[in-house]
Amino acid sequence: MKSYRSVVAVLLAAGSLVVSPALAQDSLRIGAPLPLTGALAPEGAKLKQGYELWQEKVNAGGGVKAGDKKLKVELLYYDYQSTTPKAVQLAEKLISDDKVDFLFSPFGSGATKAVSAVAEKYGVPLLASSASSAEVFDQGYKNLFGLYTDNSTLSEPIAELIKGKLPNVKRVAILARNDLYPLSLANEFEKSVKKRGFEVVYFEKYPIGTLDHSSALTQLRAAKPDWVIVTGYINDLILVRKQAGELKVGGQVYTMINGPAYKEWIDAVGSLAENVTTASWFHPVLNYKSEDVFGSTQAFVSQFKEKYGVEPDFTQASGAAVGVILQLAIERAGSRDRNAVREQLLKGGFKTFFAPISFGPTGMANSYVPPVFQIQQGQVKVVFPADIATGEFRAAPVN
Repeated sequence: MKSYRSVVAVLLAAGSLVVSPALAQDSLRIGAPLPLTGALAPEGAKLKQGYELWQEKVNAGGGVKAGDKKLKVELLYYDYQSTTPKAVQLAEKLISDDKVDFLFSPFGSGATKAVSAVAEKYGVPLLASSASSAEVFDQGYKNLFGLYTDNSTLSEPIAELIKGKLPNVKRVAILARNDLYPLSLANEFEKSVKKRGFEVVYFEKYPIGTLDHSSALTQLRAAKPDWVIVTGYINDLILVRKQAGELKVGGQVYTMINGPAYKEWIDAVGSLAENVTTASWFHPVLNYKSEDVFGSTQAFVSQFKEKYGVEPDFTQASGAAVGVILQLAIERAGSRDRNAVREQLLKGGFKTFFAPISFGPTGMANSYVPPVFQIQQGQVKVVFPADIATGEFRAAPVN
């Protein structure tokens, strides 16, 4: 590969390069596509925080050890403006111009699936920080490695929890963002609830960018569900929860993924957050001991809080986690050679602050169980699994 020792960060916006100087030394160049503008900008900003905390921690120690070399981490950011075609176009440019050694994936399953085709074409290992839909990983690619477990690992424990704790809940309504990950998640919920004898009385999709959910919520209310499930991203779920409150769409249970895992979602909806259930792949309450640069979940949480003033949520942690996995693979390989690193990724067995990470046959993580949460008095409580629970599930009406 060509030497780009003068690059520390590259922002590709509307196809242009903005280059800032760095120390003249060998480096590890990682393409980091982010939705820095557009509807997914909040999620993009969170991933960037995770990437940068890892980068800062590694470089403070001299860089990633690759045999007898230490490589300074250079993150090459580009803004794909929350649009998948832009993500594909810019990823292809980064790789074909020989500017990157490895890739971190865009946010979400849809963009990741599209960009993974580019990574596969050029043989570049891509670590997916935020894709959990099986549809992303069923392409037979050998260069795609996903941090998250399958969507069914979110729907199954929640459905089992509700079945066991609320025997009077029978009727389920599902409202899903018409986008690859949220729709895939909604389909998994439909399978999980039907398998347990629940009746799905409503299942509808809402378009990306919807600003008024009142019509769908009015129809949903008319179906008289006991359990309301909504999938989407943070801005969607703030809006849906507020409008559901205005329209008095009640039920014994509300499940919304992934919004309630974010503090800003709780702050935005206020009392409407109470008793809402959700799930994600990480929470600061976890306490894994790790072999990465952080050493443990709690050390990562402490360092993140010191840098940014808040505890990390799962998106921020995901950004740092793909960094430590790549670093561990390179250090095991003793090289940044893509084939050698890919071989180590396939072997798995990475003890990280995020979770123990190994990858299944399709490239998806299959080595841990994501926690289930409930919002209680404005606080996120882990209610499953039992060994990390910080509170009991509360069976209370949600209005």
